[in-house]
Amino acid sequence: MKKLFIVLCLLTSSMAVAQKTEGVATYVRKEYWLKITNRMTFLSQEQKDRMAQTWKNWADDNKGIKMKLAFSTNESQYTYNSDEPEEGGYSWRKSEFFLYRNFEKDKKTDVIEMLGKTYIVDDSLHAPVWKIGNQIKDVAGYICMKAETEDPIKKQKITAWFAQDIPVLAGPERVNGLPGLILELDINDGDVIIEAINVTFRKLTPDDLKLPKLKGKKINDAAYNTLIRQYIGEQMTAHQNPYWEIRY
Repeated sequence: MKKLFIVLCLLTSSMAVAQKTEGVATYVRKEYWLKITNRMTFLSQEQKDRMAQTWKNWADDNKGIKMKLAFSTNESQYTYNSDEPEEGGYSWRKSEFFLYRNFEKDKKTDVIEMLGKTYIVDDSLHAPVWKIGNQIKDVAGYICMKAETEDPIKKQKITAWFAQDIPVLAGPERVNGLPGLILELDINDGDVIIEAINVTFRKLTPDDLKLPKLKGKKINDAAYNTLIRQYIGEQMTAHQNPYWEIRY
């Protein structure tokens, strides 16, 4: 009887873990443009003052943009939550942005509209090298551990908080590769925060992971990184903010 009880406990535990490896997470992405522009040493003080005035009212009512991540142990897709206006009534055309990951096959396909074109980035996953710390905090009701890395192209510090209770490799934006779902990303010490507000566990449908049929220029990671690096360099030389046209 005791052995049967132990077996049942193990089966229940396994089922609980299985139930937490597939579903949809909803995030809110908030960009803090006053902080971002103040970091840009190549901008004049006049430019910074003008931007501060432009963004002042918006910063006081920053509701963020909702994103969603469909995830399973083998796949994930990250995109905008919907085409509806965000809280606060803001509405604009959202650029094409779909990030698909296949962890089983070590492949990814990113559909990113920027610089007046749509790019389709096909490559292997190239997960960043993470340094996992011992700090923990609650995000969306889950105890998360801290991990850090750096974006070598944009020179940004990336801090992630991941939930080991959701043992999948997925995460928001172009970030993945931790032993648990990433529920929060902090880009460059608070310049951009992407935080999960809800995680719903359910079986995914084909539509959850379906990429749109779009025409675009196919490139790999190396070409994408070169494009981003060159554009940032050109905008810095021209004393302009490069992140009006590319994602921070």
